[in-house]
Amino acid sequence: MLIYEALTFKTEGNTDVINLTPALQELLKRHQIRDGILVATVQGSTAALSTIEYEPNLLEDLRTILNEIIPPRRDYRHHLTWGDDNGHAHLRATMFGPSISVICRDGELLLGTWQQIILMDFDTRPRQRKIHVAIYTED
Repeated sequence: MLIYEALTFKTEGNTDVINLTPALQELLKRHQIRDGILVATVQGSTAALSTIEYEPNLLEDLRTILNEIIPPRRDYRHHLTWGDDNGHAHLRATMFGPSISVICRDGELLLGTWQQIILMDFDTRPRQRKIHVAIYTED
C-alpha cells in the first residue's frame, strides 16, 4: 500500500533549518503505520533534506561550515543566467540532495537517539516549501 501526503512549511531562507521529525512521526500515527518505508522529497532546487542532531549550537556550526565551503557572497556564474543572487543556494542543495528515506518499525521512524530529519532552505528569501511524503507499507 502507498500513502501519499504533501506538507507545507514556511521558511526564512538563508540556511533556515526546520525539524521535520515531529510532522513525519505524526503522519505515521495518523495513518496507523507500523512498518514500512517513508520517503520524503522537498520540491525546489534551493532546498534539501538531511539528518542532524537538532540543537542550536550544531545548527550554527552547520551554517558556519557552509558559509566557509560555499559562501553566499561570491560571484557565481549562475547569477549571470537569471540575474539573481542565489547561486550558493543551488550548490548547497546539490550537496545534500532533495530526498531522504527512513525505515519505519513498530510505528516509529528508525532514527538514532539524537537524529532528526531536517529541511534546509538555502535560498535568499522566505519561501513556502512543499515536502512530498510517500509511505510504503503492507499494514
